[in-house]
Amino acid sequence: MSTSIKKSLEHQLSSKSQAYRALAAYILANLKDLPFENSAQVAYKLQISESTVGRFCRALGYKHFKDLKHELKDDLGDSPWLIGDRLRAFQAEGDANPLANSLQLEIAALVRVYEYTRTEPWRVVTSRLAQSPQVFVAGFGTERGIACSMVHMLQYLRTGVHLVDGASGHFGEVLLAPSADSMLIVYEARRHSRQSLLLCQAARKRGIAVTLITDNFCEWAEQNANEVFRVSTEFDLLWDSTATMLSLTHLLINAMSKQLGPEMEEHLNAIAQLHQAFVGYTQS
Repeated sequence: MSTSIKKSLEHQLSSKSQAYRALAAYILANLKDLPFENSAQVAYKLQISESTVGRFCRALGYKHFKDLKHELKDDLGDSPWLIGDRLRAFQAEGDANPLANSLQLEIAALVRVYEYTRTEPWRVVTSRLAQSPQVFVAGFGTERGIACSMVHMLQYLRTGVHLVDGASGHFGEVLLAPSADSMLIVYEARRHSRQSLLLCQAARKRGIAVTLITDNFCEWAEQNANEVFRVSTEFDLLWDSTATMLSLTHLLINAMSKQLGPEMEEHLNAIAQLHQAFVGYTQS
């Protein structure tokens, strides 16, 4: 928010008008919700008239509430604050845009992913990610890319992270590791890989904690994993989309990072220096 808009709103906090004070406080505290609201909704929440909202906006130098929102939109740039107006515009196209329904489905899937962050299995897995000496991550077929992404990101933050690709033909790197010191994360989406099932079964038999990130169609998930995070993958596209699996991955790593100590930053800097030495960055 620009200084001028912020100052104008803060100035209204000391207005003689109780309604203006309430409006200023509401806008300053609820910027993230404004894209989803119109003047009538704001008026209803604050128990004032819609015309009062209009007068307030004009007192700030704007024609109406929509004009104020437009100014905030320009000022905030490409931030998530803008999603409300963009979403409505996308939805307004209706049948003219066949991707409108796909967008709705993907947003719902992403909301479900964020809801996982409030669950006990989530807390268990993120703590295990931070504390287990050895972390093994597997994904076969199209899910291999997500597994690789998680491994590379984790390796920037901690040691003992390994990609399981099945190249050895025996998975001994996982199955012969000390079970108390190890955990396994497996990514799986239909058509579900026989390798994933066998690996999960064998790891569980050996007492290795298994976390499975999969779709809504995996029939053997709960029987072969300690924790299961199911994400929606059907968005009316040619292929099932595993995009929300990657979103879940970023959230897992973010939650885990908060449990690591100062050694995380030291490790991160060391890895960055090695990358600069052997590969290099285009920006300093």
